[in-house]
Amino acid sequence: MGHIIQAENVSKVYRVGKVDVPALRGVSFNVERGEFVSIVGPSGSGKSTLFYILGGLTKATSGRVLIDDVDFARLSDSSRTSLRKSKIGFVFQKFNLLPTLDAMTNIGIAHEIAGKNGGMDQAHFERIIGLLGLKGRLQHRPSELSGGEQQRVALARALINRPALILADEPTGNLDTKNSDVVLRMLRQSNQEFGQTVLMITHNPEAAAIGDRIIHMRDGEIVD
Repeated sequence: MGHIIQAENVSKVYRVGKVDVPALRGVSFNVERGEFVSIVGPSGSGKSTLFYILGGLTKATSGRVLIDDVDFARLSDSSRTSLRKSKIGFVFQKFNLLPTLDAMTNIGIAHEIAGKNGGMDQAHFERIIGLLGLKGRLQHRPSELSGGEQQRVALARALINRPALILADEPTGNLDTKNSDVVLRMLRQSNQEFGQTVLMITHNPEAAAIGDRIIHMRDGEIVD
């Protein structure tokens, strides 16, 4: 199978005024292709910092991260952006939908941004929309959707290009139990049926339990 994520001794230090504040302290782990890994830890444990480094959204202070055998930090900004668009689907706690566009366009825009040639895979689109219960909501703008529906649209957007890796940061953080279950079930399904690797960050042990493996973090370190 091979590793899709390799994190080697990753540290991140933020400068706050004249003080260095370590957010990550030498974190190392691997994620296999096709695995569903949950990273659990309390607020301030460094898990969100790790998420941003894994997604190439910020750089580590030291150590390195390989995504699909590529070292993000060694790429130019444009190459890093291109790799991110083609290989990674992001799901955030804040849904990050474009408020003036309807759900259909919010999902489709991911296809355009990734620069995919040809039309969207309609069968794949219909399947995802059906599984997420969004069929009757595609013409609605985010303000006309519930929080749960907005997160399901955001998840559809992350899945539409069949990325090799899905990075989800507290994807159920703002959701009730019913919508949390839909989102977690879809992440598991995309992992099992579509073969996508999922790395989910959460503070919720029940959500974490859906994964194949749980990594616990505290104070910027992996504790088991």
